[in-house]
Amino acid sequence: MIFALSGPRQLQPVSALKVSGRDLAIVLDLSGSMVREDFYFDGRQITRLQAVTRVGSEFARRRAGDRVALIVFGSEAYFATPFTFDTEAVARRIQEATIGISGRATNISDGLGLALKRLANSQAVSRVVILLSDGVNNAGATNPGGVAELAAEMGVRVHTIALGPKDLQSAEPGERGVVDATTLRAIAQISGGEAFRVKTTDDLVDVTQALDRLEATDSAGLTAEVYRSFWTWPAAMAAALALLAAWRQA
Repeated sequence: MIFALSGPRQLQPVSALKVSGRDLAIVLDLSGSMVREDFYFDGRQITRLQAVTRVGSEFARRRAGDRVALIVFGSEAYFATPFTFDTEAVARRIQEATIGISGRATNISDGLGLALKRLANSQAVSRVVILLSDGVNNAGATNPGGVAELAAEMGVRVHTIALGPKDLQSAEPGERGVVDATTLRAIAQISGGEAFRVKTTDDLVDVTQALDRLEATDSAGLTAEVYRSFWTWPAAMAAALALLAAWRQA
């Protein structure tokens, strides 16, 4: 019993979590145009949202070491997950994303603005926003360019992804479901980020891989000491001996 109370234990080898020192906010457009079926996966026609949730969730899972947050926007913007090292939780929320939950308009300014609001109190060495939209800013009172200038003042890089087969420059006048690639490119340039143009699912996969290279996660890790306890064995033996002694005395 004394041996059990001494708490015998063994230090277990544990892989340390690689910590990048980066806070990364993923800002996703959930406006009504994301239901358009103009993307393909394994030869099957899918919606823009399905393409984003498939590829985006895998991208989030690869961000181990970053503190990742998810913001979604339509007519309004809101936090789907706060900043966390639990990238699996963020990936699940991306997979569960639903059109219309935040309105069906496209409020790019508020989506980016909400990300900057949360990053304002961040102590991370590097602060990054990945902004994906498939439309034209048509809600909110703030100009996306002005929000991009605020990001630049804060030292936050904004990488933008313009999603959709057609943009304002290539579409017919009045055509719906087109993306304002020019504005998204300007947001990236003002903030010091990179702008990407995505027309197919393969393009989207390539972009996430390019972002992995731009915002690499390999760095020193958090240390942790994890022990395996063995006190139960001598305690069980003491209990067995006590039962045996009691039986012999009976």
